[in-house]
Amino acid sequence: MFGGTAIMLEETMLVSVGRDGSLLVRVDPEDHAALLGRAGARPAVMGKDRPMGPGWLTVEARGLQSDDLLIGWLEIALAFHSR
Repeated sequence: MFGGTAIMLEETMLVSVGRDGSLLVRVDPEDHAALLGRAGARPAVMGKDRPMGPGWLTVEARGLQSDDLLIGWLEIALAFHSR
């Protein structure tokens, strides 16, 4: 899925790990703009130039260089899922 390995919960994708070490993260669309301020975060795109829209972010590998950073993104995805 999306060129990587998807992590699902209750038939919903939380994140997808990309081949390049990036992480596709499903987030609350209302938090999308604020989360873009985090290191390595950018709007997710499909292919070369098709934006996925609010609620989908790609976090580059440089934004996941510690367990705490990775856990933080996983917690964001889980929080949105639980709403």
